[in-house]
Amino acid sequence: MASSGEDISNDDDDMHPIAAGMADGVHLLGFSDEILLHILSHVPSTDLILNVRRTCRKLAALCLDKSLIHTVLLQKDYQASEDKVRQLVKEIGREIQQLSMAGCYWLPGSTVEHVARCRSLVKVNLSGCHLTSLRLSKMLSALQHLRSLAIDVSPGFDASQLSSECKATLSRVRELKQTLFTPSYGVVPCCTSLEKLLLYFEILDRTREGAILSGQLMVGQSNVPHYQNLRVFYARLAPGYINQEVVRLYLAVLSDRTPQNLHAFLISVPGSFAESGATKNLLDSMARNVSLDALQLPKSWLNGSSLLQHMKFNNPFYFSFSRCTLSGGHLIQQVINGGKDLRSLASLNLSGCVHCLSPDSLLRKAEDDIDSSILETLVASCCNLRHLNLSAAHHHSSEGLGRHLCQLLARLCHLRSLSLPVCSVADSAPRADRAPAQPAMHAVPRGFGKKVRVGVQSCPSPFSGQAGPQPSSVFWSLLKNLPFLEHLELIGSNFSSAMPRNEPAIRNSLPPCSRAQSVGDSEVAAIGQLAFLRHLTLAQLPSVLTGSGLVSIGLQCQQLRSLSLANLGMMGKVVYMPALSDMLKHCKRLRDLRLEQPYFSANAQFFQALSQCPSLQRLCLVSRSGTLQPDAVLAFMARCLHVVMCHLFTGESLATCKNLQQSLLRSFQAERPALNVVIFPLLHEGLTDVIRDVPLVHLDEITLFKSRVAEEPPNLWW
Repeated sequence: MASSGEDISNDDDDMHPIAAGMADGVHLLGFSDEILLHILSHVPSTDLILNVRRTCRKLAALCLDKSLIHTVLLQKDYQASEDKVRQLVKEIGREIQQLSMAGCYWLPGSTVEHVARCRSLVKVNLSGCHLTSLRLSKMLSALQHLRSLAIDVSPGFDASQLSSECKATLSRVRELKQTLFTPSYGVVPCCTSLEKLLLYFEILDRTREGAILSGQLMVGQSNVPHYQNLRVFYARLAPGYINQEVVRLYLAVLSDRTPQNLHAFLISVPGSFAESGATKNLLDSMARNVSLDALQLPKSWLNGSSLLQHMKFNNPFYFSFSRCTLSGGHLIQQVINGGKDLRSLASLNLSGCVHCLSPDSLLRKAEDDIDSSILETLVASCCNLRHLNLSAAHHHSSEGLGRHLCQLLARLCHLRSLSLPVCSVADSAPRADRAPAQPAMHAVPRGFGKKVRVGVQSCPSPFSGQAGPQPSSVFWSLLKNLPFLEHLELIGSNFSSAMPRNEPAIRNSLPPCSRAQSVGDSEVAAIGQLAFLRHLTLAQLPSVLTGSGLVSIGLQCQQLRSLSLANLGMMGKVVYMPALSDMLKHCKRLRDLRLEQPYFSANAQFFQALSQCPSLQRLCLVSRSGTLQPDAVLAFMARCLHVVMCHLFTGESLATCKNLQQSLLRSFQAERPALNVVIFPLLHEGLTDVIRDVPLVHLDEITLFKSRVAEEPPNLWW
């Protein structure tokens, strides 16, 4: 049986897999109902109701079990066409209580509004769906039991078009997630019973015509959000001044009267976000009146402030101090309270906190060694951490028995996701008597090279001889002690993607940290120990010579779903491609692949190797001065039937990119309704305008590079 999001397929065109299993003597239907229901829970809802249910009487009954049809998840079910969704709603709509259509950007509003037939809905997620104000009003008017809602607010939204029945439904909604693409309060003023409010600000500073947007467009709209029952407030801002201007209007009401039951307050802002008089009043009121269990604030609100020592926390489960100049001394004194028991803390984000593991931020240089006693206190106090982000900083360990960062983190046996700077996993500082490894520029030719036999002589075993991770390697030992890790990121301290948000592509990059020079193929091979690994990011590892460690990952990490590789090895030389090709043939469950590498040659051999990933759904390639072969791309798309996102940003000409994009859409759009193709020159001045049309689900999850560990509190939205 296929896992969630995968199609059920078999070799017999006339027989469903379950029936085929019976014919082969497997007798799948001989299992208990409990086991069969568990198996069926991994089948996409559209396939379950429209196909599996019609196999036999027993499955017809089981497929309508409440455990399977009360909750219907259509997000990333890229085969859910208009007809399938309408038929699904027609057959089981009355039974559905929770429905997620998040990211179903390919479904028209006329199909989405069929949700109105699901009269028993308590929760519905329509983020990423196309809905006008009138359609939203019509749909919500019929959903009297609704308590949880997620929607987009796009240009043209008009709250005055919402009917009284719609507003009555909204008045009962307790949880609201609202993604704003235009300055607006959306439906917030109508939600008088809100307990959880999630706001995602994705407003661009300029319209397509070049007009500058302003938050003043909201003047005259209803501006009385009802926060009195609010327990969770979360706001995430994309870059741009307009998003900051609009979020201030949402915060203004909070500053007048802080909800007494507020227990989670989180604002994620890239760059600087100046503190105002209203926000100071809000923070002072929070310090006096509420006790929090989750906190994230803009770095400018915390830097140089004594705010943290006045905040009260009650069994906190999430802290994010990303990009703050928080010193280790302040971390211990104000957050951990000198070693106070924080066993409740599940997720901690210290990305970009360059001084968080040193006692004093004023006297320390970024490259200085960390104070291991601070990390030791952190580990001892937060012993149940499941998600930890220490990326975007230089965390160098001094030579001392048992005091290395990796040795201390190995004590966090509950970790499920971890993000580290590459330099932090180096065994020790480079010594003067140790000769640096010489890059084997002659070992593997650029690209694939005709004389390289893929997977054989070009990729010697990373575990043989001195090349492999030795038992004494601190990184090897760390991963050995974290066998259940599912998400790992190793990101160079100085790495920045060539493709930032809402800005032209970056033409130059900073050199890697000198400590990162001692992290190479053997450390990558050590990752192969993680049998449960699902998500892997490797960025700016200059000492990757052959990429032999990638083969170990492909062979042993059979659960791998997403892979992101960026700037491996020497810049200008793509020497790990034979190893990557060998790796890919083992990645049977890989769904998302992102590659960012200058001078990358996306040729026929590369796409042939990529075609060996039968579950692949999304591909993103970012390559300054890179090349591609249009015929190879077309052949790849024809072979990989599940690929619905193809984003290629290279050094090819605009004409070549446009022709290939049109050919792909013309050839595959009809049979793949969710197909999203963007092929464009990376350094072209029009890149920003092209990016704005990419569905947010793809842009946020794969196209744009970022660290995703502890990015948000766990289980923020269902």
